[in-house]
Amino acid sequence: MGDHLKVLIVEDEPNVRLGCQQTLELEGMAVLAVESAEKARQLVAADFPGVVVTDIRLPGDDGMALMHDLLRQDRDLPVVLMTGHGDVSLAVQAMKDGAHDFIEKPFSPDYFVEIVRRALEKRTLTLEVRELRARLENRQSTASRIIGDSAAIERVRHLIGELGNSAADVLIQGETGTGKELVARCLHDASPRRSGNFVAINCGGVPENLFDSEIFGHEPGAFTGAAKRRIGKIEHANGGTLFLDEIESMPMAMQVKLLRVLQERTLERLGSNTPILVNCRVIAAAKVDLAVLAEKGEFRADLYYRLNVATLPLPPLRERREDVGLLFEHFALQAASRHERPVLAPDAERTRRLLAYNWPGNVRELRNAADRLVLGVPEGGAQGGKAESGDESIPLRERMERYERAVIADTLARTGGAVSQAADLLQVGKATLYDKIKRYGL
Repeated sequence: MGDHLKVLIVEDEPNVRLGCQQTLELEGMAVLAVESAEKARQLVAADFPGVVVTDIRLPGDDGMALMHDLLRQDRDLPVVLMTGHGDVSLAVQAMKDGAHDFIEKPFSPDYFVEIVRRALEKRTLTLEVRELRARLENRQSTASRIIGDSAAIERVRHLIGELGNSAADVLIQGETGTGKELVARCLHDASPRRSGNFVAINCGGVPENLFDSEIFGHEPGAFTGAAKRRIGKIEHANGGTLFLDEIESMPMAMQVKLLRVLQERTLERLGSNTPILVNCRVIAAAKVDLAVLAEKGEFRADLYYRLNVATLPLPPLRERREDVGLLFEHFALQAASRHERPVLAPDAERTRRLLAYNWPGNVRELRNAADRLVLGVPEGGAQGGKAESGDESIPLRERMERYERAVIADTLARTGGAVSQAADLLQVGKATLYDKIKRYGL
């Protein structure tokens, strides 16, 4: 039974209410006690972490009305009814309507504790199942958006699953085009804040003279032209997620102002002295190592440590070449639908070039390449027959090994890791393929 679960007692008779509360507290249970249905409704929301024990006879709305309201909100919430001798028939009807159990007054403390304990055990199981279902849905949603079968991208999906449902601030690190904003949105959608706003700020794209107004907002008359109040980006993210993209490009003067907001979780609109509380999760993204910049004095160390609660590194596409074919097919299908063009036919030579290319622009460059091919305007990059970026200085043997590793990884991904099937497709012996898998760390 979860230690965090509570028991809400609704009883208008003070002595009975106190006796029930003390009985349960002596058994180590967390108890809330109120005297009316109206007060109880204020305390019980969907996914209430506990159970409700209510007397049937209450001033104002009775326990039956309270039970029906609570079950409409959450049909799995255990509600235990306390009844007098003349209310047993009502309690039996309540059981048919969805009550968990009823207990007839006067009752012994041991029997009362046993009834409540069973209700808590049921609630624990219900909440655990809901959490598992939510995690599964988040994983399925993430898997459909974060494309790839490589071990590197599987680690990314795992971290999204682990961090998504937490309140921890996250620092995403990855090269240009690796999908930092997509990952940030996945974290937001996997969090309890998913119904709030996802507010993205390009930290290098806000002019310094407009920073205060854009980020913090302003009051009417704060400066020339400020005719009405403006809600800033951070305040707009209240209850949701604030995504700080390209945080490394933010000027030092702005970093100082941002740090204060992140530390105190309050801000003041330009032209106002009234502090405003902001409750948002912060996700920052950088394409360089902020720790190195902080050591060089090019980024505030205190801001780096404030942002770096949890780090989520994104691999460049060249380090997960086995995902290139799957990603290209995904983007090509999207492009064909978007541009109303025919679906590309399979092409072994095109696949070879895609796998051999280094993709300095990462997933973004691959998506653009798929768009160009679908539109019939191939140019440059892997489509134009260019070698990998920087390949001119790489020995031929190393280039061939890179290509061989990518082809084997792609084939294993297509066969679901079945080595025998992959060996047949590649027309090599299983022993040879096993050796290469071991040599390439696949």
